Amino acid sequence: MIANLLNGDNVVFTGVNIILAWGVYLSLMTGTLTFAMAAFMAIGAYVSGVLTVNFGVPLAPAALAGMATCFFGGLMVGFPALRVRGLLLMLVTTGVTFSVQVGIENIEYVGGVQGLRGLEGTTPTLVAASVVVIGGLFWILSHTPLQRIFDAAREDESVAASLGINIVFVRVAGFAVGAALAGYAGVLWGHYVFFIAPQNFGILESVFFALFVVLGGVNNMWGPVFGAVIITLVPEVAREFGSGFAEVRQLIFFGVLVVLLLFRSQGVLSFRSVTIKSSEKALAAWAAESKVRGDD
Repeated sequence: MIANLLNGDNVVFTGVNIILAWGVYLSLMTGTLTFAMAAFMAIGAYVSGVLTVNFGVPLAPAALAGMATCFFGGLMVGFPALRVRGLLLMLVTTGVTFSVQVGIENIEYVGGVQGLRGLEGTTPTLVAASVVVIGGLFWILSHTPLQRIFDAAREDESVAASLGINIVFVRVAGFAVGAALAGYAGVLWGHYVFFIAPQNFGILESVFFALFVVLGGVNNMWGPVFGAVIITLVPEVAREFGSGFAEVRQLIFFGVLVVLLLFRSQGVLSFRSVTIKSSEKALAAWAAESKVRGDD
């Protein structure tokens, strides 16, 4: 069973989902729940796919082009969309996903509803290395004061604004970088499966990407990793128990997910990362307490 879980397909799909989860997490860190990540995944996949298939561009510069397109697309969508909150924001970002999907279906140059073929170049090693590098950047971020700025924007925007934090800039920046990560995930996924089509990037996919973070937890970078790994690999484990169990695996999975959300609304891994400033304060408090005890 372990050998089956560690095959190339599972490594790639799990790694891609982890990157997608981090994209959603970056947006959620600023208090913005979006259902547009599938749209940016599609943009990244199609932009890079056109460059590699139609123009023979190597994968690396094509991936950068896909990410850049998604980043600037995130800025364009973010400024007007992030003026609304809650349910309205979900509806707006859902509309973005539908619009991108329908738009791609009507562009014959990229294959329309027939999809685009011939994408290749992604390897399990590349995906694993990408997860390590992006994870390292998130680990550095989680130990800097920037993490506290994101937390402040998410927890109470009025208090954050009173402290001089530009809420709009923080949220749009988080949304745009998250879109770029989704675009990169689309590049990796598209160039591994060889064929992409508009129906691969629907609203249901965006909901699943959000569930990665909701299940794992939004308070730290490890929550999205946990959620992505569980949601990706549980169906594969279920297949090992036979076709009868596989038929009801989704029902069982969503039942377990509902129970977890009821009793762990902050996600399974709900602890908060300790920033450098917080660590310094804790160390100073410990030193002061030790000194007092020594004087006694």
